[in-house]
Amino acid sequence: MTYVADPSSSGGEFNRDTEYISTRITADGRDGYPVEPGRYRLIVARACPWANRTIIVRRLLGLEDVLSIGFCGPTHDERSWTFDLDPGGVDPVLGIHFLRDAYNKRVRDYPKGVTVPAVVEVATGEVVTNDFAQITLDFSTEWTAYHRDGAPQLYPEPLRDEIDEVAQRVYTEVNNGVYRCGFAGSQRAYEKAYDRLFTALDWLSERLSRQRFLVGDTITEADVRLFTTLARFDPVYHGHFKTNRSKLSEMPVLWAYARDLFQTPGFGDTIDFVQIKQHYYIVHSDINPTGIVPKGPELSNWLTPHGREALGGRPFGDGTAPGPTRDTERVPEGHTAGDSQPG
Repeated sequence: MTYVADPSSSGGEFNRDTEYISTRITADGRDGYPVEPGRYRLIVARACPWANRTIIVRRLLGLEDVLSIGFCGPTHDERSWTFDLDPGGVDPVLGIHFLRDAYNKRVRDYPKGVTVPAVVEVATGEVVTNDFAQITLDFSTEWTAYHRDGAPQLYPEPLRDEIDEVAQRVYTEVNNGVYRCGFAGSQRAYEKAYDRLFTALDWLSERLSRQRFLVGDTITEADVRLFTTLARFDPVYHGHFKTNRSKLSEMPVLWAYARDLFQTPGFGDTIDFVQIKQHYYIVHSDINPTGIVPKGPELSNWLTPHGREALGGRPFGDGTAPGPTRDTERVPEGHTAGDSQPG
């Protein structure tokens, strides 16, 4: 993402660049990019919360056979995300080291930030879209012909208005709210962002005190969007971004909710705490100039009982949990909570 904190023009408030390549991959191909098995590659970084959403939804819906995935390393410079984890530092399908190359294929001398997630057309090597919010919705609504048997309804039509309403507040106040705290350019902007964030977290705590999931009685897109921020809260945001009124583990309802999802196949098994910490503490050198990555926090508590079953609900509704993570896509041993991964 592109980070902007300009004290001279906005009182030091953080402003996110929200202009993305908005081309959509659809069942009817109306933007020129029809859904086709093997045609596209999803490029992500486990460290990034926005990309983490797409990893979760792709896995829950069972799109692994039709949409390949490439993992960037956790750190990058001002030029681009890179494929440091692959042999020779080159993505084995796209044949590139810098993700920027795929952006430049689509838009010559691409002028904006090179972001993940991005969906790239394999044959042309061009980025089709990096509109992270729409990508996961399209996975649920446009890729239905290729969903696995038992795939959950993450964006059920009767609940879409409520999901959109909740997800919008989650995005502005929580997903983006932690960044407004971390990248504030003045004390006043920081304190305003801090108050907004914890007002929203208190609202979520109250809502989730009486229902297991954010909308309806099953996991939806809204839960995916909140979870990726909660998973990063104690390892990164509490200290690095100064969101330190409370740790997640000190907010009983949200902590139990986060553990419930973490222990659900498709969620915790996508979380790489090592890469998450490396990204924020190394890349954000203006906030952490020493580049020292914290050793903590303790992670085994993510696997403790959460008790959320008492609220009812069925995580996957009439569907089923996804199967085990593929060997080539597993979070490295020792990078997540406990000795083995959930699911």
